[in-house]
Amino acid sequence: MQKLLVFQSLWAMERRHTDGKEWSLEESIEMIAGAGYDGISTRWDIPKRSRQVAKLIKAKGMVAEGQCFPKTVDDLKPILETAVETGLHHLDIQPDIRPRRLQDCIPLLEGWRRLSEEVDFPVYVETHRDRMTTDLFFVLDLLDCFPDLKLLADLSHFLVGREFAWPVDEENHAMIHRVLDNCWAFHGRVASREQVQVEISFPAHKPWVDLFLGWWEYGFRSWRKRAGANDTCAFTCELGPKPYAIIGRDGNDTTDRWEEALIMRDLVRKVWDKSGRKPARR
Repeated sequence: MQKLLVFQSLWAMERRHTDGKEWSLEESIEMIAGAGYDGISTRWDIPKRSRQVAKLIKAKGMVAEGQCFPKTVDDLKPILETAVETGLHHLDIQPDIRPRRLQDCIPLLEGWRRLSEEVDFPVYVETHRDRMTTDLFFVLDLLDCFPDLKLLADLSHFLVGREFAWPVDEENHAMIHRVLDNCWAFHGRVASREQVQVEISFPAHKPWVDLFLGWWEYGFRSWRKRAGANDTCAFTCELGPKPYAIIGRDGNDTTDRWEEALIMRDLVRKVWDKSGRKPARR
């Protein structure tokens, strides 16, 4: 039976509050496990820390999404070695390069794909600003070159990067849907046209929340068609600290991001359940 796993980002657990208080790694994982998440997401390119995280989450019955930021094909090798040692649900590549030509991307993607075939967990390429995948049009061109490229969708970057007009028209929906048809995991935050992360609990932001829930439902339905009968789909709540989070005059978040992540988690689980039902006829 296909299943949704909802993760919480350890980066999103950073408070960056003016009182200077931060949760320790152990405290953060205790909170995440206690709240009923299935796992965590964090960078996996520091072996000592990765081993520590792996030990802590294993004791809680959770799994991990590892993140990495390679600039070359060889940069991925030690990260995969650590991931094989520690275990991962999947590895997320943010390609830390900014080519202007598709030709410059091809040897990198081909190299990463070859290396990924040697491990028994999936490796995905994330859509993200200031990376190879910063631009929606460029990513669509990459998909023309690699129709089977496995992506991880953080759609907030495309909405801000292209500053879609509101309401989002069918042409822009179609481009997002094409990306989602290649996505195997998801990062969750809600953006507006101008801001990469808005407060999902504010009533004025409901149109943006509904937009992303609709995209995620499409992505889940697409995933269900492509995935195996017993596969798991990962969704990470990734409500980042400032400067992602909007802050007030006092320099602190305008909302409680931990509480908003719990709201997002529950909304996404409902969307997942909905995606397993046949769409209503119109």
